[in-house]
Amino acid sequence: MNSRTVEILVGVFMALFLLAMAFLVLKASNLTGISGNSGYQLHGYFENIGGLRARAPVTAGGVRVGQVSRIEYDAETFQAKVTLNIDEQYSSFPEDTTASIYTAGLLGEQYIGLEPGAEEDTLSAGDEITLTQSALVLERLIGQVLLNR
Repeated sequence: MNSRTVEILVGVFMALFLLAMAFLVLKASNLTGISGNSGYQLHGYFENIGGLRARAPVTAGGVRVGQVSRIEYDAETFQAKVTLNIDEQYSSFPEDTTASIYTAGLLGEQYIGLEPGAEEDTLSAGDEITLTQSALVLERLIGQVLLNR
């Protein structure tokens, strides 16, 4: 092989390497929209969302079923309104489903866990999850422990 061919092959290899690294970075940071799954939106109101962020996972039974698409403050209820984008294939959550904010590990990222209830009627696009549990704020818990000593 002449040096020109080697240079072209190295360039192609480097371009493929950089594309693979960019894909891994986007996948690890939860920024990819590559999945293309259309879904439906549900809303939940929480008194305290802790460190929950947009694009955080939404799970049910440990399986990722969607992600948080938007977080905003509702001035009428004085609570955080969290919009969940649930994948289309998971369209049968009962109306009495509970949404709780959990932390992955001791200092990990926060996510929303859905626990299906027993109702026969299911949630549909735009519905509100009325049974919610806010995030456990470590500072508040420590403060309560110290006050009760």
